[in-house]
Amino acid sequence: MQTITYKKPTYPVVDVWANLPGLGAAIPEVAQLFAYSHSDPKIADRKRSPEDVITMMDEAGVSHICLSAWSRPGKMIFSNAEVAQYTRAYPKRIFGLATVDLHDPVNAVRELEHYVKNEGFVGLRIVPWLWNLPPTDPHYWPLFVKCVELDIPFLTQVGHTAPACPSEVGRPIPYIDTIALKFPDLKIIMGHIGYPWAAETVAVAWKHKNVYIDTSAWSPKYYAPELIKFANTTGKKKVMFGTNFPQLGWKTCIENVQRYLVNTKEGFKDHQIVEDFMGRNALQVLRLPETPRKAYSNL
Repeated sequence: MQTITYKKPTYPVVDVWANLPGLGAAIPEVAQLFAYSHSDPKIADRKRSPEDVITMMDEAGVSHICLSAWSRPGKMIFSNAEVAQYTRAYPKRIFGLATVDLHDPVNAVRELEHYVKNEGFVGLRIVPWLWNLPPTDPHYWPLFVKCVELDIPFLTQVGHTAPACPSEVGRPIPYIDTIALKFPDLKIIMGHIGYPWAAETVAVAWKHKNVYIDTSAWSPKYYAPELIKFANTTGKKKVMFGTNFPQLGWKTCIENVQRYLVNTKEGFKDHQIVEDFMGRNALQVLRLPETPRKAYSNL
């Protein structure tokens, strides 16, 4: 294994799937995942201020994060209003992903529109296993129409659930494939790579022009070979960096990209693919501003 000295990236790094610190303490099922992942409890289980989050981003060289609210039936775990406190504090660095109550579709559409139009949120994220409803369920459909109207992506989890919940709702085929056919103008970002259905995830992203993949919840040293091959070929503009912070730390993930995926035969073919994966694809799909490097690095 090559020896790597950590270097802050000289290009934009966008974490497409980040969460507020304290998530591990707020959702018991997620706490189980964090324990499996050896997450740092000082970050995973304790809320932090916007300034603290920016400090951690700067230490790793992360330029932007997409920060999500969380909801489950009968409960808003981290509200859109809480996320907005972070996006207002650092509007060029932290970007909100809204969540809603799927069981209240009329108000869900209204809330999504409010946070996109008035607070600058850049997407909708729903985690299907929390609801035990796949994305093909009609409760999602009014939200998909609104996402198309607002020109924002729908972000969702694919693959098995590490928490002890049914995994079927995370199948890329048939669920993501079906909604991509029914809503061809809907931008969809599939998070978590989709293991053990990573080949399905790649197949769906290859098939549909508006479907993408992010790598959240997986350490770069464990990315599926199918994903790497896709990123190196027909999926160069389709794969995006994600961590599921605070499950995985930003600096550790970037260091592992440098160690396992840069200048290795198992990794990315060239530097442009690395840059696109780490940030430029996300800047384009989520329509984020490119923040000058001096704003997020003390190099």
